[in-house]
Amino acid sequence: MSEQLTYKDSGVDIDAGNESVRLIKDSVRATYRPEVLGDLGGFGGLFALDTLKYREPVLVSGTDGVGTKLKIAFLLGKHDTIGQDCVAMCVNDILVQGAEPLFFLDYLAVGKLEPNQVASIVGGVARACKECNCALIGGETAEMSGFYPNGEYDLAGFAVGIVDKSDLITADRVREGDVLLGLPSSGLHSNGFSLVRKIIFELRGMTGNEFIYDFNKRIGEELLTPTRLYVKSCLPLIRKFNLHGMVHVTGGGFYDNIPRALPDDLAVEIDAGAWTVPTIFRLLQRWGNVDWHEMFRTFNCGIGMILIAAANDVERIVENLNSRGEDVFTIGRVIRAEGAQRVRIKGIDFD
Repeated sequence: MSEQLTYKDSGVDIDAGNESVRLIKDSVRATYRPEVLGDLGGFGGLFALDTLKYREPVLVSGTDGVGTKLKIAFLLGKHDTIGQDCVAMCVNDILVQGAEPLFFLDYLAVGKLEPNQVASIVGGVARACKECNCALIGGETAEMSGFYPNGEYDLAGFAVGIVDKSDLITADRVREGDVLLGLPSSGLHSNGFSLVRKIIFELRGMTGNEFIYDFNKRIGEELLTPTRLYVKSCLPLIRKFNLHGMVHVTGGGFYDNIPRALPDDLAVEIDAGAWTVPTIFRLLQRWGNVDWHEMFRTFNCGIGMILIAAANDVERIVENLNSRGEDVFTIGRVIRAEGAQRVRIKGIDFD
């Protein structure tokens, strides 16, 4: 008689999956808001929407992943911050439409399920959700033997937020003469890492462990700096001021993202000398001999979130941010569009 096979023999360990759930339960529960019903482990996450708080509630959803930044986490064996990248890429996107994030779900696919690694990844997701007051109400961890190499994984997420219909931030609010305010990024965030890896590892031949005195840390640690969460910074502004627009500077950089917040007949003029472009971007530009136009189309170049406001509101918005310890830069203005060019950047050559 042939030997009896089990699921574990094929590379899927159910017991390891159960242990992973046990390890993440406390961190997940710590994100719960009063609206969360039930507990971890159900077939679906339950969230009781308080419709009395809204006249015409609109749900805003967003989904994203971390991308090839994960390769840096694999290389360095550091998995505790990558979850914040996943959360930030989703909640920052729905924030720009005026939505308060309500809940989040994650999807983690692994080659071989290692409970401590899963706990580290999901722990990062949970900490980021807690910072945003966004409940982590569910998720999926899939062990896919033979699909991903052992030790590697993919991570994606899904966020849902809410806003009153009358408070939705849409392009039709933006007017000629409006001012653009930039909030600093924490670094590369989670975009452009295919180019980053080509420059750092192929062209420069680095391993990720090289100490870079400009950062006072290893290059790999700099690359893994998690994406900034803008909810705490911006939600009070959304509630207090009549913001005309917001831009999450993500994949596509300035040139592809800013037009998404503008009417077809308007453009923006950006003064790239209004802030100091962080060292990591300057080094990548020099090491890879990358044109600055390409840099601003690929990376955030130090500005992760842009607020568009009426000129007479700018002083109060800046004062509000500064009073909460936030840095903010006046980086440009809205102008009439002429031709197809919607984003004009001056002072782009920093050499």
